[in-house]
Amino acid sequence: MAGHSKWAQIKRKKAANDKQRGKIISKHLRAIQAAVRAGGSGDPAANLGLKNTLSAAKSDSVPQDNIDRAIERALGNSEDGQLEEVQYEGYGPAGVALLIEALTDNRNRTIADVRHVFNKHGGNMSGGTAWQFDSKGIIVIEDNNERVQELALELGAEDWDIEEDAITLYTDPTELYELVEGFEKAGYTVAVSQLTRMPQNETDLDASDAAKVLRMIDALEDLDDVQNVYSNAELENAAVAG
Repeated sequence: MAGHSKWAQIKRKKAANDKQRGKIISKHLRAIQAAVRAGGSGDPAANLGLKNTLSAAKSDSVPQDNIDRAIERALGNSEDGQLEEVQYEGYGPAGVALLIEALTDNRNRTIADVRHVFNKHGGNMSGGTAWQFDSKGIIVIEDNNERVQELALELGAEDWDIEEDAITLYTDPTELYELVEGFEKAGYTVAVSQLTRMPQNETDLDASDAAKVLRMIDALEDLDDVQNVYSNAELENAAVAG
């Protein structure tokens, strides 16, 4: 999977300003509540979906107090709107495939917001794209020595990218937490642990198109209901365009 540079993209999000960080935390808390309700339990040991969402929240340093309150609200069946998982597919600038995951209590509002971004940025929602993406677990260790690579092989990672300051591991979604626990038991700190959707093939873009796609992705991610945006774009050249 060389070339995905997922860690570079994740670090860009981690460097978000305070306003953006507030949105990131809010999205994690919505995901936690949805996982509790879907799994019928606030105990991560008995709710794999919750375990995965908590792991992702931990990666983004979501305060524990906020997490606890989100779980309590979900268990208490508060008057908050029941969140429903929805998925949208379409194409952005330069024909880039996009897959959007959202949590919403109002489908009409969410689809209108997503469609507005597509229209504004020259995209269209006329074609299916989900088939172009595979579900994967992703783990980032901020170390790339030989022992990390050996341990990745021992723990059953399917593939990995070695970068200058980290190694990004890919695994089957059902084995994500097993790898996390394996690395933590070996004394390593897991910088990122989350479920993701990986494109089967990436589209190379010039600097101008990469910047256009990145602006569209940022606009989609800025929507309150949108949890994740996946694309098959190679966005390395976006930085070149500024």
